Amino acid sequence: MDTFQLKQELLQHISKIEDRDFLNSIKIFLNYEKRKNFIELSDEQEKELNYASKEGKNGSFISQLDLDQKVEEWFNGK
Repeated sequence: MDTFQLKQELLQHISKIEDRDFLNSIKIFLNYEKRKNFIELSDEQEKELNYASKEGKNGSFISQLDLDQKVEEWFNGK
């Protein structure tokens, strides 16, 4: 099977999926493949992650939504 045929087959399978969560998972996977193998953090970002790790070990957590928003801000350079 050549690349074109493989793409067509995958598109056919994806077009039949109705599960929104599953489709979002595919989207996340595809977007992940485009990223670099590592992310370079600023000193401030690294300090915040270390702080968050310590807080988590102490039982203090933030919601996944809040964390996702923070990560998006970092990726967008805000």
